Amino acid sequence: MTGTGTGVGKTFVACQLARCARALGKRVFAFKPIETGCELEAGRLIGADQTLLCEAAGGWQTDQLRGLYQFAPPVAPLVAAERAGTNISIEAIVNTVALGMAGMDLVVIEGAGGWRVPITPSCDMAGLASELSFPVIVVAQATLGTINHSLLTLEAIERDSQKIAALVLSRRPEDDEGQAVDNARRIAGRWAGRVLIHRETSDLESLL
Repeated sequence: MTGTGTGVGKTFVACQLARCARALGKRVFAFKPIETGCELEAGRLIGADQTLLCEAAGGWQTDQLRGLYQFAPPVAPLVAAERAGTNISIEAIVNTVALGMAGMDLVVIEGAGGWRVPITPSCDMAGLASELSFPVIVVAQATLGTINHSLLTLEAIERDSQKIAALVLSRRPEDDEGQAVDNARRIAGRWAGRVLIHRETSDLESLL
């Protein structure tokens, strides 16, 4: 799962998708391998997004399955890792995903930020997605600016030869519904894939 930017609703949609799957009796692994902007609690950094994902998946995940890399500065993963004097291993992320997905019916992997966010000097979120080889769900805001941001992200993903499962416009309660519907219609007129407006959990059942 990727976004058209930071704060567009990736974690919200990922958690809702996980809850929807569990309500249908499915076993879920929900994982955010890299998280920045973490808070220090009891001597260790805790990722708020990963905590929410674990709860949505049923609360069974422990140790590295609750996230591999946590950083305090709210910056790109590569920048945060450099400031911390460490390196992020794509291989370690892929291996941990393989461990967590064993026996699962649904695997939800949430990226940090958007498609071109750097993870290492030579790999960004697009590279990690390529290594994982899962269909990509793109989450975007539902309001002003989303047509441009969504189409640019969709074009980039398809240019990287990655399969897109859907574009989900995450509509907040205060967002104008008419504008969200119009934005979805205009995006669908220029992109042949599935465009959803997320209002409640049941809207995501078609992705399962």
